[in-house]
Amino acid sequence: MNERLENGMRVRRQVLGDAHVDRAEAEKTDFDAPFQTLITETAWGNLWARDTITRRERSILTLALLAATGNFDEIPMHVRACERTGASRSDVMEAFMHVAVYAGVPRANHAIKLAKATWREMEDEGTMT
Repeated sequence: MNERLENGMRVRRQVLGDAHVDRAEAEKTDFDAPFQTLITETAWGNLWARDTITRRERSILTLALLAATGNFDEIPMHVRACERTGASRSDVMEAFMHVAVYAGVPRANHAIKLAKATWREMEDEGTMT
């Protein structure tokens, strides 16, 4: 394993948690292995590994960008990651309020709905701090 991939896997585990990464790795096939390597090296081993802004700030940016671009499938995963990055519920709401003004109320509304459902699931699972 190359250094960027190793670093990416370490950061990915720190942000998303071992359980999530273990599930993703167990579901990896020969077909999607190159894609998994790409995102682990670039998103996690390069971007998320940078120390120019905090992981809290990266969480807020990521959630806003996902909502603004309508990429809702990853919002629950990144809401869960906030437990590890330090982004609070109010941080998440601020991000989605920006989305409402700059990218549209329907996208922000859907993102808020997903965040609330994710927090309810986390409370039921006992995974919220």
